[in-house]
Amino acid sequence: MKNKLILLSVLFSLYACQSIKTTASKPEESSNLNIDRHTTAEITKIPVLNLGTFHMGETSDVHKTEFDENDKKNQNSIKNIAIKLAQFKPTVIIVETPPSFDDKLQAEYNSYLTNPKMTFKNPSEIEFLAYEIGRLCGTKKIHGIDHKMEYNFFIGKEIPNAIDASWHDNFYKDPFKFYPEINVDDSKLNLLDKLRLTNSNTYLNFLIEANAEMLSHVGTQNGFEGADEATKYYQRNMRMYSNLNRLQLTPNDRVFILLGASHSAYFRDFISRSPKYKMVNTFDYLK
Repeated sequence: MKNKLILLSVLFSLYACQSIKTTASKPEESSNLNIDRHTTAEITKIPVLNLGTFHMGETSDVHKTEFDENDKKNQNSIKNIAIKLAQFKPTVIIVETPPSFDDKLQAEYNSYLTNPKMTFKNPSEIEFLAYEIGRLCGTKKIHGIDHKMEYNFFIGKEIPNAIDASWHDNFYKDPFKFYPEINVDDSKLNLLDKLRLTNSNTYLNFLIEANAEMLSHVGTQNGFEGADEATKYYQRNMRMYSNLNRLQLTPNDRVFILLGASHSAYFRDFISRSPKYKMVNTFDYLK
């Protein structure tokens, strides 16, 4: 009995010592967490207004939105929207052109600043919206970040699909039926409401699914042909994001990004996770 009491006493002592060590370590862990929070608070992120749009001029995109860029009502609507977005006061404007076009882009933009009534042969959202926002704010710098890559959006119709042809084909017959919140006749919407719809999270998620992730349901018996094509679209957007990161931006900058909405969908995800950038609420400027 005496031996048992001694053994219990030893075990209790060991447990007590371990408990003291564990308790003693907590202030140090807490201190480290405080340091991490303090360090994070000191990081000043670059604010970004990320606007997705349909292409307002000629486009090679599979899906097009009808828009008469020569209609005076449309032009006036764009100018009113530009006034709203200009409240963000960007110091840098980013558009969907390749970086190799930057010198010509900057020169044309500078001409517009001097003569806002100048005409363009094939105007798009860049000339209509980006240039006007820049003019209203006195923005000096404009850059393109596009990176062209070919990918086969129609591969599901071109190979024997052994993964899930039924689901893939059913989706593309009427993709909007799976997204009832955005299943509207956009021809009945004014331009501002079209942009509000396009920049909603549901619509941006739909664009990623319809343009890429649905292809993961396509492939031969032992192949991943659809997934590989979808990866090319992701790669294109990641390379565009890399082009953004090549720019010498500082926390003093305010960055306005104007891209086709499927690219904006990816940029929403990239920027939202970034410790470098801060996504501002697009709808604060689409009132």
